[in-house]
Amino acid sequence: MDDKNLKGHISLLIAYLIFGLNTPIAKEVLSHGEVSAVALTFFRMAGGAVLFWMASLFTKEETVSRRDLFLLFWASMFGIIINQFPFIIGLSLTSPIDASVITTLGPIITMLLAALFLKEPITWKKAIGVLVGASGALLLVFNSTTVDRGGSSVTGNLLCILSGISFAVYLTAFKKLILTYSPMTLMKWMFLFATVCSLPFSWGDVAQIRYAELPLNMYLEIGFVVVVATFVSYLLIPVGQKLLRPTIVSMYNYLQPLVSSLLAVALGMDIFGWLKSSAAILVFLGVYIVTKSKSLAQLEAEKQHADMLNTPNKLNVDKRK
Repeated sequence: MDDKNLKGHISLLIAYLIFGLNTPIAKEVLSHGEVSAVALTFFRMAGGAVLFWMASLFTKEETVSRRDLFLLFWASMFGIIINQFPFIIGLSLTSPIDASVITTLGPIITMLLAALFLKEPITWKKAIGVLVGASGALLLVFNSTTVDRGGSSVTGNLLCILSGISFAVYLTAFKKLILTYSPMTLMKWMFLFATVCSLPFSWGDVAQIRYAELPLNMYLEIGFVVVVATFVSYLLIPVGQKLLRPTIVSMYNYLQPLVSSLLAVALGMDIFGWLKSSAAILVFLGVYIVTKSKSLAQLEAEKQHADMLNTPNKLNVDKRK
């Protein structure tokens, strides 16, 4: 393994370990009741905006056109606001294991949207993967019961699915924009727009927190969500995406629910029974099948390669004639 591949693997390993830790830690913050899901999400957006703009002072500045600023505004709606608010509210209503397993549906949702908007072909392998993964998600959703500390709820799980759909829309609809600018430029503008837009309906929850009464461990947990799970992880993932193949990157999706589940069970926040185990296996298997199937670019590349191989044979036949 060369240095570049090693750097990519280390970046993704750290990022998805962080994501895995973030779900039960965020759930722990919300379980105390002093900080609402809306307030915690606003802290994440505002903190991310401040950190990304500060970090951007030490990187090469990119000029963003007015048209792309307009697109970045809408990208922040789907990539951050509609992605993060439903997820954290859904997490407050469901279990850490359910929420973390549902997040791995991302590749399946992205594939469906790519087929709808980018005309990506849906092969039999992809169709089977979608059916298998969706059956696991439905098993979680429709067997949800309670909203207790370790329990699940249909509403909470559906909100987590909505979060995944929103992020898949961001990846699909704004793919060209994502490839145009560096992660630092994208994140600093998107988090700024998200902070400004969410301030009016978040301020009430933020203002009513009794900050002086919050224990030190809660400040540390909120700090982890804002600094580590937002700023650090959002910088690490693009490194791995640039240095490793997409199929390898997609495999790291399975690390997040594994870490979340182990920590949640260890802290007594959740129980990993046969139902959740079966649902997780179905979701993982579905995502694996989808990520192993070929994209439109791969199919076209194979067709061009086959045409090149057949061209000499065709020329030889023509010469014999």
